[in-house]
Order: sequence, then C-alpha cells, then structure tokens
Amino acid sequence: MRSLYGTAYRMTRNAHDAEDLVQETFLRAYRAFDRFTAGSNIRAWLYTILYRVRTDAFRRSARSPTTVELLGEGPSVPPPQEALARGGEDIARALQALPEAFRAAVILRDVEDFSYEEIARILAVPIGTVMSSIHRGRALLRQALAGSRP
Repeated sequence: MRSLYGTAYRMTRNAHDAEDLVQETFLRAYRAFDRFTAGSNIRAWLYTILYRVRTDAFRRSARSPTTVELLGEGPSVPPPQEALARGGEDIARALQALPEAFRAAVILRDVEDFSYEEIARILAVPIGTVMSSIHRGRALLRQALAGSRP
C-alpha cells in the first residue's frame, strides 16, 4: 500500500488525490479479484489498475473546473525540516515537470523497480515505447537537474 501511495502521490502531486487514487485502486481490485490469475504478479496487476484509475481521473478532471487554494500569511522562513529536505526537492521538482508519459515510465522503472515488460503491461504500450519513454524521461531529468545546480 505504501508503494502504491508513493507512486500515486508522484503521479497526482497531491496527498488527498493520491489517497483517493489508492482507495479507488483497491476498490477496483476487490471488485475484479475473480479475474486475477493466480500465480501472476499481483504487484503489477495493482499498478495496472492504479495507472488506469489515474488515467480515468485525469480525463474527468480535464472536464471539470479547477480550484485554487489561497495561501494566507505564513512565516517567511521555512521550518528547519524543510531546509534539510531541500536536497530531494530538486529531484522531485524535476520529476514532476516531466510529461505524464515519461514520468509514469521513469517512476515505475527507477522508483518502483518494475521490469520493462511489466511496465509495458501496466501502461498498455509496446516495450519499445517504454524503453524510449524511460530514455527520454531520464534525459529530461538530467537536463533539468544540471540547470538547477549553481
């Protein structure tokens, strides 16, 4: 569940949306459990459902108006915990800036450690597309991270 939530958070960039995404994933998995093939990779099956739920949510959100949260007056200096975590912020920011297709492939390969074949099944694309997406996504990450260094 933690792994699914982490991936959902990276896909949605919002904690509440990630929780909803994981909850919907488990709900769909429960409803479709009779179609799960015993002996197959349940982790890849759940990630396939997660990716499809995200795609459905993405399509729905494109049709609905967006709301913006207004931030109130807060402290001008970040808390010390945030200052310590800044090292990973550049990577997270660069990862979030990737186009959706590249981001999904890079996250599933480099963060979740799926094989190319599993990613191809999860994303429902040919393996060559997976390899190309990962290569191009990594190149964009390198480029973004090289530009963020002093």
